[in-house]
Amino acid sequence: MGASLSSLTESNNAGDGGRGLGDIPESCVACVFMHLTPPEICNLARLNRAFRGAASSDSVWESKLPGNYPSILEFLPPESYQNISKKKDIFAILSRSVFFDDGKAMWLNRLTGGVCVSVSAKAMTITGIDDRRYWSWINTEESRFQIVAYLQQMWWVEVNGSLNFPLPAGMYSLSFRLHLGRFSRRLGRRICNYEQTHGWEIKPVRFEITISDGQRLSRDCFLDEYEKDEANWNSKRGVWIDYHVGDFSISSLDMVEVRFSMKQIDCTHSKGGLCVDSVSIIPTEMRAQ
Repeated sequence: MGASLSSLTESNNAGDGGRGLGDIPESCVACVFMHLTPPEICNLARLNRAFRGAASSDSVWESKLPGNYPSILEFLPPESYQNISKKKDIFAILSRSVFFDDGKAMWLNRLTGGVCVSVSAKAMTITGIDDRRYWSWINTEESRFQIVAYLQQMWWVEVNGSLNFPLPAGMYSLSFRLHLGRFSRRLGRRICNYEQTHGWEIKPVRFEITISDGQRLSRDCFLDEYEKDEANWNSKRGVWIDYHVGDFSISSLDMVEVRFSMKQIDCTHSKGGLCVDSVSIIPTEMRAQ
C-alpha cells in the first residue's frame, strides 16, 4: 500500500499528465479524515500538502473532541489553553494526562477521543489513613499519580471517593486498581512481599457506585483466593488488577457526580497487605481494548 501511495503522489510531480493524490481537494480529504482515527490522520498528513492542510483543519479535529470539551477545558489551568485556537492543539493537550483537584486526572483516548478519568487514593477518604499502624504511603512509578496507599493490617477497611465532572453522554465502566502484596525494587528487580497479605479470602469486598441521577451498582468480590488461584496457575498476588465494579450511563452533558466505595467491615477478622492505587472511569467500549 505504501508503494501505491508513493506512486500516486509522484505521478503528479513527474509531469506525465496523470492524476495523483495531490489533485484531491483539501476539503474532500478533510471529509475522509473525519472517519479516521487521530493516529491515522497524523500518518497520512505526511503524504503531501493537501493532506497536511486537511490534517490541521479545525473541522476534522472538532469531530474528534467531545461535544462538551469547553467545559472540560475549565478543569485545566487557564494559561495552558487560553492562547491556543487550533482544535488539533486542544486535542493534543487533552490527550495527555491533565491533573486537577489534588489527585484526579483526565485524558482523551488517542484512538477514540473518549473521555477517561482517574481518581487517586490521595483524593479518597480512607478510614485510618493517618494512623501509621494501619496505613502508609508508597511512592512508585507504577501509579499515574506516583503514589499508592498500602494497608498493613486493619479490621475495618473502608475507602470512599467521589467525582464531579462533565462526562459526555455514553456508557462508562468504573474499576478499582488494587494490588495484593507490598512491592519494591531491589538491584533493579521488582520484588513483592506477602507477609502482611491476609484476610481477603475469608469474606468478599463490597464495591458500590452511586450516580447523581439515581443509578446504583454493587459487586461483591474475593480479592484473594490463594489456594484456588495457585492450583490454576492464576495468582492474584503481585500484580495490579482492575476490579470492574459495573457500567453506568450518562445521558446529558451536565455536571455528573459519581460516588464509589470499597468496604470490608466484618470485624471478626483482620485484613492486610493491600495497595490501593486509584479508581478509573472509562468509556465501556475501551474495556475490550
